[in-house]
Amino acid sequence: MTFSSWRQPVRRVAGLALCLAALGAVGPLAAAPAAADPLVVVLDQARLLRLPENVATIVVGNPLIADVSVQTGGMMVITGKGYGLTNLVALDRAGKVLMDEAVQVEGPPDAVVVYRGVNRESYSCTPFCERRITLGDTPDFFQSTLAQTGSRSQQAVQGGAAAAGTSR
Repeated sequence: MTFSSWRQPVRRVAGLALCLAALGAVGPLAAAPAAADPLVVVLDQARLLRLPENVATIVVGNPLIADVSVQTGGMMVITGKGYGLTNLVALDRAGKVLMDEAVQVEGPPDAVVVYRGVNRESYSCTPFCERRITLGDTPDFFQSTLAQTGSRSQQAVQGGAAAAGTSR
């Protein structure tokens, strides 16, 4: 069967389906099954999910969007790494799919985004607005916020180490 002869019957079938749907003859057959709601994870936060029994392999469709770590007791931690939709598949040793879950990573609900022309800045406003490091912010804003956070963390570690070294 050549490509052109293969395309011809497809057009006829598609045309027939459109006609039947227009007449109401197809009804439920024309509707696609509704997909389950995705598991929503907030960017830079974690969610717990119980694993099905006998899981041998876990696959994350796009690890730039979500990351998974398996914990004892049949639990896994899903962490939001980047905005978007990916999936999570759990397989047994024989390769049988035990779970196929959509994972949607979204921004935090307390985020306030400020646009200054084309420049974007993100703040966490619970209850006072403070800078937050968020994907998509203007590089200068992102880097300066990251540098301040890193410097603060480093000072806290050094201060904690100095305090631990001075005992009475």
